[in-house]
Amino acid sequence: MLQEYLSILIFLGIATAIGLVLLGLGFLFGRGEKHAEKLSAYECGFEAFEDTRTRFDVRYYLVAILFIIFDLEIAFLFPWAVSLDKLGLAGLLAMAVFLGVLVVGFIYDWKKGALEWD
Repeated sequence: MLQEYLSILIFLGIATAIGLVLLGLGFLFGRGEKHAEKLSAYECGFEAFEDTRTRFDVRYYLVAILFIIFDLEIAFLFPWAVSLDKLGLAGLLAMAVFLGVLVVGFIYDWKKGALEWD
């Protein structure tokens, strides 16, 4: 059983070695000059207007959660679409229920105003 994972272990070892060699070369040949502009916090090219530790509006998190949900929906739709001929009617109905639940959730969020930025 260990022999089956040998190729993965070799791949991870080579990838780690290449990464370490490249990091080492960067430290070895890099100039390492530290300028004030390079060490300053980057905020779209200008200094921040206020304290960076302010609280975010809850709508930001709602939109982020909605994005994750619909991104996962697409991630589940692709393998389903590829193997639809093998899944048959049961697979079609299962995906219809899955999409129906997501659509109902989206409509609920829309009606509650989660997507409004007033």
